[in-house]
Amino acid sequence: MKSANAARAIFCAAAFCAVCAFGSQPIGFDELYGEVGVLGLSFSDKVKSLAGKKVFIDGFMAPPLKAKANFFVLTKQPMALCPFCSTDADWPSDIVVVYLAKAQTFTQNNAVIRAEGVLEYGSWTDDQSGFVSQLRLKEATFWTLK
Repeated sequence: MKSANAARAIFCAAAFCAVCAFGSQPIGFDELYGEVGVLGLSFSDKVKSLAGKKVFIDGFMAPPLKAKANFFVLTKQPMALCPFCSTDADWPSDIVVVYLAKAQTFTQNNAVIRAEGVLEYGSWTDDQSGFVSQLRLKEATFWTLK
């Protein structure tokens, strides 16, 4: 029993240190939505609790609309084509829009990246691009994982 409690304590301390070290909390694509109801997908309790907080998520950069954009779409799987939708009604469950804090060089769509920023949810239209999103990271940055 003591060794199980010690292992739990070590695990919790390591998880706490990981959050402290990065200053953000992890979230995965499979944690974004809760149940599917008559109105479609609903956001998970985790998304709701992390709204307005700094998070990080790993995925793939979808090909951007244009070379000099201040945002990109992060996807669960590598994509050859941009997954942009005309409305948020068609919003896929496995993408997050990432709005960069400052310009960064985009990466290949087959490289795993980590995006970190402030999580927002709910329908929102970007004034500059007209792009409609359901989930986004604001003031974000990204880097390639090895």
